[in-house]
Amino acid sequence: MTTTTGTARITATATDEFVEALRAHSRRYHDQHPFHVRMNAGRLSRRQIQGWVANRFYYQENIPRKDAAILSNCPDVEVRRRWIRRIVDHDGSAADEGGIEAWLRLGEAAGLTREEVLDHRHLVPGVRFAVDAYVTFARTRPWVEAVASSLTEMFAPDLMAERLAAFERWYPWIDPEGLAYFRSRLTQAPRDCEHALEVVTMHCLSAESQAQAIDALAFKCDVLWSLMDAIDKAYPE
Repeated sequence: MTTTTGTARITATATDEFVEALRAHSRRYHDQHPFHVRMNAGRLSRRQIQGWVANRFYYQENIPRKDAAILSNCPDVEVRRRWIRRIVDHDGSAADEGGIEAWLRLGEAAGLTREEVLDHRHLVPGVRFAVDAYVTFARTRPWVEAVASSLTEMFAPDLMAERLAAFERWYPWIDPEGLAYFRSRLTQAPRDCEHALEVVTMHCLSAESQAQAIDALAFKCDVLWSLMDAIDKAYPE
């Protein structure tokens, strides 16, 4: 006969294995991309850094749209109450606040004008395609899968810390005040990840739903990798 304690132990083990399977995707995270490796080693030119900042902005400005899509599909009011903080983090509560504004200031610190970042004149097709695919995924897939796709945030704090140190060491021509976005994500990403992981482990209890969540995270890793491929091709060594 299976005891309640025994059932709980089996459930906990299954959850741990599920979370470990999610974390295993760190090996596919875009910090392993050759362009990122060169960035953190101080091997990128000013033009390459500027190209990365300008193109990555398209991803940054679409994050609130992705999160709004998740909110629109989510029937759980408690999840919505917490998830909406992500939109406020990026859009801000005023014109001079939020992650999008912080990224624009990074662009200015890197020598780009605000206008040339906002009007997408440097945006390459592959980046647009990858980011649009991500927003479409969040809009059209079940909301729990869309939440699972955000779990790349499990790997983000280490990446942000490494990136911040690399920029301060190798790219002193960038005004340090322009690196505020990276600093803010050191605390926001772990908070957001904790909530997303809580949602996914609570709702993905069957083998099928867990496989779908893992596939969603794999898709997000592919989006970020494809984004880096497009930038790498547009701004070669």
